[in-house]
Amino acid sequence: MYPTDVGVVDLMIGFPSRDAERHYANLRAMATDAESQTMAFPAGYMFKDVPDRSDDGNDPVAETVEAMDRNGVALGLVGLGNESAEEALERFPTRFAPSLEVDPNRIGKTVRRIREAHATHGIKAVTTFPAGCNPQVPVSDRRYYPIYQTCVDLDIPIVSNAGIAGPRVPSACQDVIHFDQVCYDFPDLRIVMRHGAEPWEELAVKLMLKWPGLYYMTSAFAPKYYPKAIIDYANTRGSDKILYAGYYPMGLSLDRIFAELRDVPFRDHVWRPFLRENAERVFGLTVAD
Repeated sequence: MYPTDVGVVDLMIGFPSRDAERHYANLRAMATDAESQTMAFPAGYMFKDVPDRSDDGNDPVAETVEAMDRNGVALGLVGLGNESAEEALERFPTRFAPSLEVDPNRIGKTVRRIREAHATHGIKAVTTFPAGCNPQVPVSDRRYYPIYQTCVDLDIPIVSNAGIAGPRVPSACQDVIHFDQVCYDFPDLRIVMRHGAEPWEELAVKLMLKWPGLYYMTSAFAPKYYPKAIIDYANTRGSDKILYAGYYPMGLSLDRIFAELRDVPFRDHVWRPFLRENAERVFGLTVAD
């Protein structure tokens, strides 16, 4: 049964914006089809009623906190680099924790950014979108390796997109088989796959069984579309490997996510690790009760 008092950790949360489309300019530039050039959100064809816009005069940080409060979200992981995120970390330091999105094409600069963000902001994770890098960088490419070692040195996980990319760009760089080599080369690294891993979700399960440091979070999927292989794994041997993440406001509202979440057929022993405890352990987060 879904617990109502758990204090959820959301590992992918953001803030509505009056000019949300400018955040996706680089992805639109990478796409070659005409329709992508007209979409405010390059994966918008996959989502309905995207809640990423905020009206003039609204407080996007307050909007997000109100949505969190309505749905029992105690803590959200947010990406540094935009004004709302940094304002939220200052105004609500017990409700948000910082991460840093990176592109490894400039290796030395990226490693310095990670170390500086860890020293200055105490980042809890590095995140990356291999298919969204320009040029793209496969998960097992040498350009990522100094970043992986830096995460090991700082004892923080790296979160990487896995599976077919939503925007209309090539996806081979996110084939889940890449994680097999990375886990072999970095046995002390904690890696969290995000955005579904489809159509290789069964391979993702096999690799999580194989490698202790490999995890999966449910970002960018409405709960009614969680892959069956992931639900089955969580209910059996993987209750410590599957972590909740939403996609607010990029593609889904928290109200929709939590309305649907109660119908996911997780067994009773899965819910608390999924919603909170795994995130606390893997990301080193502290939830204020």
